Amino acid sequence: MPDAGRPVRFALAGVRHFHIFELVAALAARDDADLVAAAEDDADAAAAAHARGVAFTHRTVEDLLVAPEEFDVLAVGDYYARRGGLAIRALEMGKHVLLDKPICIDLAELDRISALSSGPGTPVVGCMLGNRGNGNLRQLRALLADGAIGTVHTVTFLAQHPLSYGQRPGWYFEPGKHGGTINDIAIHAFDVLPWLLGRAPRRLLAARCWNERLPQHPQFQVAAQMMLELEGGIGVLGDLSYLGPDGQGYRVPQYWRFTVHGDGGLAETAVQDNAVRLWRGGAESGELFAPLAADPDCYLDDFLTEIAGGAPPVLSSGDVLNASRWALQAQHAADHQRFDAIL
Repeated sequence: MPDAGRPVRFALAGVRHFHIFELVAALAARDDADLVAAAEDDADAAAAAHARGVAFTHRTVEDLLVAPEEFDVLAVGDYYARRGGLAIRALEMGKHVLLDKPICIDLAELDRISALSSGPGTPVVGCMLGNRGNGNLRQLRALLADGAIGTVHTVTFLAQHPLSYGQRPGWYFEPGKHGGTINDIAIHAFDVLPWLLGRAPRRLLAARCWNERLPQHPQFQVAAQMMLELEGGIGVLGDLSYLGPDGQGYRVPQYWRFTVHGDGGLAETAVQDNAVRLWRGGAESGELFAPLAADPDCYLDDFLTEIAGGAPPVLSSGDVLNASRWALQAQHAADHQRFDAIL
């Protein structure tokens, strides 16, 4: 537990994905947390991160881990297959961990992470799941809670990402390092859906991952889709593919778009949209609702709140572990063609 009255000390293990630079920037802007140490094994990745202002204090991640007295939290931004092992080592030392998503690519690793962080007084596990802080999704959640479209029956979401081949880190396409597109992307859906609707996933009805676009890397799953049932019988269809046009990046309207149907109407928005659109049953025209205030660092606020033992956080360690487990179970089902699985 960090000493009262001083900032929480973060150590950074790996900078292999650009998401981690968002955390570096967020820590630099806070008074209650400091980035006090950093390491990256790959020389090219370290040089690129240094050019972006990351000050490395240790030559390797192993060097960082053998000096555990220097930090309270291990922030993990290494390639996906390495994250679970690093989280386990930190938790075994009694350190809290905050990871970019996904937190691991193996269910056995997740079991160990859960065992080390689920009892009274155990370390906290956080994840950079920032979609809960999006103003449009916050407004959509408020409208649904107010019953604007009645009882929800179906959700369709699109999470089209650009592949950006040649710009995206090369390890993505190295066998064994990525772990699957559902686990990579759908963890956001498994986090947002229970928060948005108050209903947890109950069954995975179908899931598929495939690659017909990138023959030079046949194991990489360019495309992925899944069909879920949430508590209360809510049906969910989701597309999680790397098929977004590269030139548009993350600006396409199909990047995290949620369409929700209820017995009293329809609501829709996307994280890059400028409003939530609502069509009430019986109305001749739709309505527009402005996004609520955004909080892109909400995951970090909740993580630090849970460490301090304050008010129950919106995104808890338990929420992170649940979303990770559902995503890994769905990935496993798609990889092994085992459908209609209980989650």
